[in-house]
Amino acid sequence: MNCYPIDTGYFKLDGGAMFGVVPQSIWRKTNPPDDNNLCQWAMRCLLIEEGNKLILIDTGIGDKQDPTFLKHYYLNGEANLITSIRQAGFHENQITDVILTHLHLDHVGGAVQRTGDKLLPTFSQAKYWVHQGQWDWATIAPNPREKASFLKENIQPLFESGQLNFIQGVESPFSFIDFFVADGHTEKQLIPLIKDKDRIVAYAADLIPSVTHLPLAYVASYDVRPLVAMTEKERFLQQAITEQWTLFFEHDPLHETCSLVLTEKGIRAGEKGNLKR
Repeated sequence: MNCYPIDTGYFKLDGGAMFGVVPQSIWRKTNPPDDNNLCQWAMRCLLIEEGNKLILIDTGIGDKQDPTFLKHYYLNGEANLITSIRQAGFHENQITDVILTHLHLDHVGGAVQRTGDKLLPTFSQAKYWVHQGQWDWATIAPNPREKASFLKENIQPLFESGQLNFIQGVESPFSFIDFFVADGHTEKQLIPLIKDKDRIVAYAADLIPSVTHLPLAYVASYDVRPLVAMTEKERFLQQAITEQWTLFFEHDPLHETCSLVLTEKGIRAGEKGNLKR
């Protein structure tokens, strides 16, 4: 198995929203905001090569939205989804599967592209996978807190193409990937656990967006069920440290991965760095 981090660029979000009840005087020491109180965040995907499978986890925010819409997220950086896949040595038509952890715009936006006047799946040869519960949550009657993140143009073309497949419960279509399913951030978020040789790489998505979010109280205001998110994070971290998982961060602006250590203050980051293939 080979795993390749896929950089799709950076965006900015309000620091207070990302750290919830944690005071700015604390979080600004590790995530300094700009003059508008915005912090820099990565949109880092993961490409897994195993046998005849080439699996992409999440797709970034994409670039098909109107510039007036995208300006609210202060997109920056030179990388994009397709360029990064090609720099890893692959072509987008080689992608066999796309796992969408959930359907918020910064995770699913790159899954669909604008081709002329049509919106089509970016990866024409791929099966797309999302949890059935997340799909229903996003499309049947999205709640007011999340509705602005569930954009029809990011989601509906996947269904209309016939390429969309649904995961039920915790069942995985891949022998080398398990799922931790979490409901705190949004309904039925998929956290892929990749069994890579002698280690497990946990793609932490929005359960733990960055190294800074490891303490239990560091829960984003975007989470629809913050107390549930804290309980899930605790259960996840206990299993992660017991089984010595490597955590892979989607949004950490500096660190791709970390190991975990137990301290007097709880479970914290051990060695931080880049994903070793």
